[in-house]
Amino acid sequence: MAHFAKISEENVVIHVTPLEDSLCNDSESEGQAYLEKHNNWPAHLWIKASYNTRTNKYFNNATGLLDSDQSKTFRGNFPGIGYTWDATNQIFWPPQPYPSWTKNISAAAWDPPLAIPTLTDEQKSQNAANTHHWYHEWNETAYQADNNAGWDLKDGLA
Repeated sequence: MAHFAKISEENVVIHVTPLEDSLCNDSESEGQAYLEKHNNWPAHLWIKASYNTRTNKYFNNATGLLDSDQSKTFRGNFPGIGYTWDATNQIFWPPQPYPSWTKNISAAAWDPPLAIPTLTDEQKSQNAANTHHWYHEWNETAYQADNNAGWDLKDGLA
């Protein structure tokens, strides 16, 4: 099964549709021609996508695990409505999560301006024991006030 993203003139994904392989013979141009004919939308605004690609990695559809054959990675991310098509880098980008985050082309992901802190051994132990669920959450307001801050420690069980 092939998947195609319908994009606007502004390169924003407005629809994603599956297409039987027999209708496109695994060819983007054949799929685009079929979709243009049957959906009255210009062929160049249908972009083929990979259902199994996320953050520029290919995942096995049956197991959900990283596939040993990463040559199947295609166009950075499987798109959703509101994603943006970057024709230069051949990547579907999810919406920017925070104004301070920047594009990481090689990972097809948004990077925070500060690395996420590591949990302490005690916090990891508490998570493993299910007495707490420690994690870090980005705080854009804190980052804008102090560029050395930005990650808040949270307890999901609190």
